[in-house]
Amino acid sequence: MNKKLFLHHKNEKERLISKSYILREQINNFKNNLNNNLIKIITGPRRAGKSVFCFELLKNTNFAYLNFDDENLLKIQDYDTILPLLREIYPDFKYIFFDEIQNLPQWELFVNKLQRRGENLIITGSNAKMLAKEMATSLTGRYIATEIFPFSFKEYLIAKNFEFNKENINEPEKKALLLSLLDDYIINGGFPETVLNKIDMRNYLSTLFDAVIFKDVAARYKIRSPKDIYNIAIFMLSNPACELSYKKMTKLIGLKSTATLIKYVSYLEEAYLFQILNRFSFKAKKQINSPKKIFVTDNGYINSYGSNATPNKGRLVENAYFIEMLRRGYKQNRDIFYYRSDSGVEIDFVLKQGTTVEKLVQICLDVNNPVTLEREIKPLVSQSNYLRCENLEIITWDNEGEEKLKGKKVKIIPLWKVFIDNGSM
Repeated sequence: MNKKLFLHHKNEKERLISKSYILREQINNFKNNLNNNLIKIITGPRRAGKSVFCFELLKNTNFAYLNFDDENLLKIQDYDTILPLLREIYPDFKYIFFDEIQNLPQWELFVNKLQRRGENLIITGSNAKMLAKEMATSLTGRYIATEIFPFSFKEYLIAKNFEFNKENINEPEKKALLLSLLDDYIINGGFPETVLNKIDMRNYLSTLFDAVIFKDVAARYKIRSPKDIYNIAIFMLSNPACELSYKKMTKLIGLKSTATLIKYVSYLEEAYLFQILNRFSFKAKKQINSPKKIFVTDNGYINSYGSNATPNKGRLVENAYFIEMLRRGYKQNRDIFYYRSDSGVEIDFVLKQGTTVEKLVQICLDVNNPVTLEREIKPLVSQSNYLRCENLEIITWDNEGEEKLKGKKVKIIPLWKVFIDNGSM
């Protein structure tokens, strides 16, 4: 029975690896880790392209493959039977690829055992915190990890066959098409299936969103009233890049306990539906106790609920910018925060490198109006001394330049230029 099942997975592997895919930006750097003895762990949202990333990573190699989204695999009681069967079906394999490993009970003990026996493992998972918890216990020091999010704007442009270079990018027709594609990306997001195929985007993403809530969250954590966590998710989806107060949200949703709300929000974050961002402070306690900001893993989710979620375009851009920074290696609540001073002065993002504040960023689509420009510049300049940072930026839709106020320079950079830049942390 198990052999027949494993052969089915081999056929699935051969079918999937024969296809051509958009090469992900992280792949070349991560390939350098392929032959070390550490477990390679790829996490990220469902349907973001983790499996494809691994197939591209392992292209032209001999590797064994199992996908633990298959419930039949979860019926295997004796894990010691898995390796001999893989050796029989994939003679002389060099790598083992386990997809969606978090579905397997006590997977970390099994993976740890294989790694100690010298197997070279690549595993994926769609639950950030659960993987982190188990990696921190059973797999301490034995793994290297990366996160795969839906397509970046650069990957999106490749998928749309949009070619450009420094010489032609500012030609009127080329620029107009670029901004049109950026507009589509900001609204519809970058989930590969919706970018590459002519499908009903809203139906696909709303179905995926619901499936993650009810299958990956409500069922896994045995939530008695799934409607409660669904209502929380819809509320958060309707308020991207907005501050949330757990106490206020508890009343709005109609929950009896703020503790329950906090727990449910953490489940949604673990499932890569949302990211919760702390307010920056040099005092750790103040960071923890301050209101948080909600970000959505992909703008397509926001759009998929139509009239239930109608944020302004500035919020969508702010959300997309934040997710792009995560792609580039910034870790939320370690390297990237939002900021509000005690007197109410707001800055959209504080980016750090180690203990140093690297950059202060405002998001404003249009700064042609002098009043708007001054409104965006003032917070950056007024807080730069306190935050110990002279690198000040305003991200716009298509404005570019530099302004000075009180002796401080503020760079104005178009969003498209940020997105196609190769910069990383």
